[in-house]
Amino acid sequence: MLNPYLPYPVRISDVRVETEDKTLRTFEFEFLHEKDAKAFAYHPGQFAELSIPGVGESPIGIASSPTEGNKLLFTVFRAGSVTSKLHGMKVGDVMGVRGPMGNWYPLDQNEGKNLVIIAGGYAVTTLRSTMVWLQDPKNRSRFGEIDFIYGARTPGMLLYRDEMEAWQNKGGVRCHVTVDREFPDWNGLTGFVPAVVERLAPKPDNAIALVCGPPVMIKFTQPVLDKCGWKSDQIFLSLENRMKCGIGICGRCNVGHQYVCKDGPVFSKAELDELPVEY
Repeated sequence: MLNPYLPYPVRISDVRVETEDKTLRTFEFEFLHEKDAKAFAYHPGQFAELSIPGVGESPIGIASSPTEGNKLLFTVFRAGSVTSKLHGMKVGDVMGVRGPMGNWYPLDQNEGKNLVIIAGGYAVTTLRSTMVWLQDPKNRSRFGEIDFIYGARTPGMLLYRDEMEAWQNKGGVRCHVTVDREFPDWNGLTGFVPAVVERLAPKPDNAIALVCGPPVMIKFTQPVLDKCGWKSDQIFLSLENRMKCGIGICGRCNVGHQYVCKDGPVFSKAELDELPVEY
């Protein structure tokens, strides 16, 4: 990114409604210029600013994996002015993407280890990027077994259900999908994510945990992992809900002396143990 303030122009090439209430849609973008696509080199766990002229911009985690070629995906929750406007846009419309921004999950530094991936709600998007990256033939043999624990409020609010089934069918991956309570058409797990983690009690031996979800999920998942014997340097959490301008200029993302946009959004629990608990 030569100028961090300038977005790359992109065209919407596909739009997919993800959830029953239609508040989550996945947008696929294509760069207008090939040189921009090459410059936008990213890693699983990073985010970008989606911008619409005259409306504003919003930080969103990247849902695609760099192993998917030029496909650039963002699954967007309709919440404010930018995301509401985006939900009204259609294939062929042009807008901007500024990034990639922030750090990423430390996968290369943990080669050979088992992975426990824990996601809640629509924060699963950056972990979709991670899972797709791990499924790539060049990467899968570099890691051990994968436990993917993911929860949503209802079956109709689950994202990427078909993809999760495909991940599990490839072997070495166990998907544990839960919804908050029982539903007539649901035969899977029930209960909040921290409770499911406690029930499964993932072993910390030669493993790392990647966690991304709403603050309340993170708050109650950390002590469960502690109880299961995980050490603080084995746990990596994304604070992407605090992302703002992406480059640490606005000063609204800080936790203590750290800026989530620049120093994160991914932190080890050992790093967070040194910060105020305000995150």
